[in-house]
Amino acid sequence: MTAPRLWPLILALSVLTLALFAISLAAGYVSLDLMTAFGDVLAGRETLEATVLTQLRLPRALLGALVGFSLGITGAALQGLLRNPLAEPGIVGVSGAAAFGAVLMFYFGFAGALSLALPLGGIAGAAASTLILYALAGRDAGTMTLILAGVAVNALAGALTSLALNLSPNPYAALEIVFWLMGSLADRSLPYVWLTAPLMIIGWALLLASAPALDALTLGEDTAKSLGINLQRLRFQLVAGAALAVGSAVAVTGAIGFVGLVVPHVLRPLVGHRPGKLLLVSGLGGAALTLAADIAIRVIPIRPELKLGVITALIGAPFLFSLIYRLRQEA
Repeated sequence: MTAPRLWPLILALSVLTLALFAISLAAGYVSLDLMTAFGDVLAGRETLEATVLTQLRLPRALLGALVGFSLGITGAALQGLLRNPLAEPGIVGVSGAAAFGAVLMFYFGFAGALSLALPLGGIAGAAASTLILYALAGRDAGTMTLILAGVAVNALAGALTSLALNLSPNPYAALEIVFWLMGSLADRSLPYVWLTAPLMIIGWALLLASAPALDALTLGEDTAKSLGINLQRLRFQLVAGAALAVGSAVAVTGAIGFVGLVVPHVLRPLVGHRPGKLLLVSGLGGAALTLAADIAIRVIPIRPELKLGVITALIGAPFLFSLIYRLRQEA
């Protein structure tokens, strides 16, 4: 796809995301007059409408867009780096480590004592996983070594999370951890947004800056090197960007799978299979998908509320089946 055809796609996805953002603000168990609520907020009136908007609906919609964008853009970047269409944010171990960091906050009781303990624990887990990843793989790591190191970090994080569940002091604490791991945007407040949004945006910037190098990498590593691409620096830049974006996302919402896998697959043909051009559109597509899934949770009349990670898994699993069927047909 040439550049003039890319911008209409970006514009269409932006409009879709903004529309879903507005619907997310309006959707809920009680009706909310958005005009009245915004008017009260701007006038400084502490009404029920203003409280519902600023304490419940606005943080949920903002985090839905931020988390979805992070998952979508990271999935596209890692699929381009690893040249593997099945790559997704969890493959470098950041998601699992961030989840384990948050689980530790539950286990030691910090989650109940400090409102920002969960995101802080998740961010610390993501940062630790990046250090371990590079300690394992080394500075001159190739793509396969990086994948194996990521799988090892992910396995270790999963094992330690299971250990924390096994040693949980009581069944209620274990149940709380299990529900958090399913992923959700409910009951998050604006401080969660202010804490994680800057880290996610820095991660996006690192990933977007790699777009020309990802396009060059489609020609092969040797050709990319001959074009002046520093592969070591590119790998570090993408892993650091993924750690910041996805680590922050998991830290605040729990594990939400399949967005980073499904969205780049669906949008790749629309950008001419160019990994560099896929980054921004996958981010927007991920934001739209996450917002739509979170709206569905509130519209579907099932109580207790379904978890966001469950909805995305129900979307992603049939997609994987269809992908396997298509690969068998092509073989």
